[in-house]
Amino acid sequence: MHASSLGDDGATLGPLEPGQAEEFLAHMDRGREFIGRYNGLPDVVTDLESSRSYLQAYADKTTADSGRIRGIRFADGTLVGAVILRTMDLAQGVAEAGCWLEPAAAGRGLVTRAARQVIDWAIVERGIHRVEWWVAAGNAPSIAVARRLGMSRDGVLRESYLYRGERHDMEIWSVLAPDWRAFHGNPA
Repeated sequence: MHASSLGDDGATLGPLEPGQAEEFLAHMDRGREFIGRYNGLPDVVTDLESSRSYLQAYADKTTADSGRIRGIRFADGTLVGAVILRTMDLAQGVAEAGCWLEPAAAGRGLVTRAARQVIDWAIVERGIHRVEWWVAAGNAPSIAVARRLGMSRDGVLRESYLYRGERHDMEIWSVLAPDWRAFHGNPA
């Protein structure tokens, strides 16, 4: 998966690798509070070493074909977010997708466009049958992305996510490969 266009605004989706740890940390610092409302990543990526370690974990997942991370960039090349396949089990045909953005990038449709590319790749190129989207019930923007992607809400895990001292309900959304193809007009 090389860098690809996300549309007419010049935004792109491309690789994030351990050598980009400084840039990734700067991105996290710019969006730390915003991203951290529902996502624990800002508590994990706190310095250059942890940034490099996080990106290395995804480089290892890429090598093992068990996950991916892709950076979302503005036209000027500024890293403003990412989409991930947090897990990808080829034998079971199941993956879990996720995302985050800095405040400056929110509301532009970038996550929807980026997630569409990553999910399409997982289904079409890697043969994934089911892609899940786990989201805190209070995270309305992420739930809206799941809907725009054509996902269905499978259920709610009540108070299953303890985050910063508060219990959150987690919604599980998913899309199956045949539904994805029908929704997005992709051939079988």
